[in-house]
Amino acid sequence: MGIQYDEQKRMFKLDTENTTYIIGISEEGYVGHAYYGKRLGQFGGRYLMRMEEAPYTPSVNRREKNSFMDFFPMEYPTGGIGDYRESCLNVRNSAGSVASELFYESHVIEEGKPELLGLPASFGDADEVQTLRVVCTDPILDLRVTLLYSVFEKEDVITRSALVENKGEEKLYLEKVYSANLDMENREFEMVSLCGSWARERHIQRAGLHYGKQSVSSAKGESSHQEHPFIALVTPETTQSTGEVYAMHFVYSGNFIAQAERTHFDFVRMVMGINAEEFCWRLLPGECFQSPEAVMTYSDGGLGKMSRSLHDFYREHLIRSPYKYKKRPVLINNWEATYFDFDTQKLLDIAREAKKNGIEMLVMDDGWFGKRDWDDSSLGDWTVNEKKLTSGLPDLVNQVRELGLEFGIWFEPEMISRDSELYREHPDWAIQVAGREPGQSRAQYVLDISRKEVRDYACECVAKILRSAPISYVKWDMNRQLSDIGSACLPADAQGELFHRYVLGLYEMQERLVTEFPDLLLENCSGGGARFDPGMLYYSPQIWCSDDTDAIERLRIQEGTALIYPLSTMGAHVSDCPNHIVERNTPFETRGNVALAGTFGYELDITKISEEERAQIAGQVELYHKYYELIQTGDYYRIASWSDRYPWDCWEVAAKDASHALVTFVQVLAQPNMHNKNIRLCGLDAGAGYRLEGTEEVYTGEELMACGFLIRDLKGDFRSKLYHFIRE
Repeated sequence: MGIQYDEQKRMFKLDTENTTYIIGISEEGYVGHAYYGKRLGQFGGRYLMRMEEAPYTPSVNRREKNSFMDFFPMEYPTGGIGDYRESCLNVRNSAGSVASELFYESHVIEEGKPELLGLPASFGDADEVQTLRVVCTDPILDLRVTLLYSVFEKEDVITRSALVENKGEEKLYLEKVYSANLDMENREFEMVSLCGSWARERHIQRAGLHYGKQSVSSAKGESSHQEHPFIALVTPETTQSTGEVYAMHFVYSGNFIAQAERTHFDFVRMVMGINAEEFCWRLLPGECFQSPEAVMTYSDGGLGKMSRSLHDFYREHLIRSPYKYKKRPVLINNWEATYFDFDTQKLLDIAREAKKNGIEMLVMDDGWFGKRDWDDSSLGDWTVNEKKLTSGLPDLVNQVRELGLEFGIWFEPEMISRDSELYREHPDWAIQVAGREPGQSRAQYVLDISRKEVRDYACECVAKILRSAPISYVKWDMNRQLSDIGSACLPADAQGELFHRYVLGLYEMQERLVTEFPDLLLENCSGGGARFDPGMLYYSPQIWCSDDTDAIERLRIQEGTALIYPLSTMGAHVSDCPNHIVERNTPFETRGNVALAGTFGYELDITKISEEERAQIAGQVELYHKYYELIQTGDYYRIASWSDRYPWDCWEVAAKDASHALVTFVQVLAQPNMHNKNIRLCGLDAGAGYRLEGTEEVYTGEELMACGFLIRDLKGDFRSKLYHFIRE
């Protein structure tokens, strides 16, 4: 039983296989946090809410209520009533004041998990998850707030969100609605987050938690290249296999904030939710607002255990696509091969050569529509450019399929070019502030998909193309952030809703797409990895990881991504050299080995690469098919990181039944006078023997995990090798 309630103690106990989360209700009716950590056999005492400090409790000493509010470990803190730490809910009433105070009213424990209307969210049946609804009210505002906690026992995950309802007769304005809060004592925590920029997304960042607020956030209308909706607090000794981790991740694809605050009492408040910057939601009488879902997990086995919990959770309870476990075709994308300069014949030449080498799908990227010969026109004009595709799209698709390949296509449905027929006809469909010239980025504007007629147009454009030919795959791109935030259709006091309504519109569009085309393989993309977030995984089982396909730069990008996402979600391709972004030359073998730690495909002109490199493709494709199931479903272990202190990089994927394991080792920088590297494997059967494939060498699982395995005869920069250990 995952959720229990002790009526005498007025406490809730939420248990997963390895963790316990305890919530209590104070004498006044405040919902407080008592404990989160290793699983407890018993409830624990009410002292965990610090209620023994009675002089500061309002029911005992009303003259010091503010002192109590600024100290009490709240489950869902509100603004304007004396809790000077970060609030989760700020409500402005019709008189203009901001204050809200929530008191426990009731609760319900139910089997399974409810959907969140209009939002991506985790799912599970009654055998997998229980949900606690804690109903709180503000009697002054006639406001009801339901706190939702869903407990996924097997994966050690608790998801959280809040439903805010206006039960009164006056309109209210929600100026902040976060999804989760965690108050606890500081234990010299360090904060782990993911940061970067275009072409170097999700690098791991770790630093000590100082007094005050430390946050990562986005106000760009997407989760962004620069920061990521994830935060973890770790104890100082935390490594991949040791130490304690408290992590939150946000199932949302727009503006967010993830923040840790160290207070003057040396407590820590950790929050996650929609960024309050430029957010204000008008809540009319009878209306409700549902916050997106926050995913929370605790690990006492270091960052590696956290990673494996999140990987299992997302695979089993967030990704819905039929491609969750279905083998995905090895594709070749023409973007870096041709950019905008292609025609039917050039694409068919690539397809023919690709087929010879075992590649299974051709993807036609940007440039096939309107008069799109560069990036400065035609977005929104989703009609085939028959100067390039001289016999039309259906004929091209059929010719590719006759060669034995599937066909995929690129769209950017959320965008509009100034130089387009659509903009000339509907300039007001672009997001813009009335009276101001909207800023362009990549020579394009953003469509106001908060408007139904705009969504309908964009959805029908995509669907019409997909209905015209047997297309198996769509790459959905978004190449600029939002700015000049204004909608021609929202009233003045609802303009603060546009950012969130945009994201809701995006979710509706993608839901319509996967509903009409349920067998479609959808890959989301945003200038590379700017919208790689759990919200997108609900619609697409894979997301393009980064526009930087350089194998060495990808080590950091994919390490940071794999910290929280399954390898099967990471779009990764082998590209040409010198690399088009960093101009580095790396061995073709290394490019292939790094891409195998993702979806695996190609991004190059196969008709122009050297014979030596082309000859390696069939072998790489064979490796993909050989290791696909292991990489898709196995447990991920990070063994070494060159972004830390090593001149090499190493990771492992072990089958859950310990039957075999694949180790990838990359020698990033060669060093003189160095001995062979010793690496210790993980996730094996200690009592079993393991043969190193391709040799007669046999090791015990205990030996490989405790003593290690020597990496030999790997010299030179950027060299790599795969090691496959098979239980005998």
